[in-house]
Amino acid sequence: MSDADDQREEERVTINKEFESFDAFIQEYVTNISRRGAFVKSKQPLPVGTRVDLKFTVIMDEIETIEGTGEVVRVQKDPPGMGVVFTELSQYSQHLIGRLLTARARGGDERE
Repeated sequence: MSDADDQREEERVTINKEFESFDAFIQEYVTNISRRGAFVKSKQPLPVGTRVDLKFTVIMDEIETIEGTGEVVRVQKDPPGMGVVFTELSQYSQHLIGRLLTARARGGDERE
């Protein structure tokens, strides 16, 4: 690994959000998430270009975690937050996002 790779790892900021229920995650974030990225509400958004480690913990039937890396591509004031494009997600996290989006399309109940 080169020095540039080491430096990039150190510059990453972790965004870790926990939700008490699947419904809370749906109401707060799913309207702002897609397979490509998410809008993260924040009173102090990070600057465009910031690399971030993402971790969203959601209670569905069990505790589930969407994890990956992304990059801030947009900052806005109303509501305050930042648009983050996913640069890397595990296949499992991609699957969970697919379940969330499908559940949202069906009205919020992902249990089958």
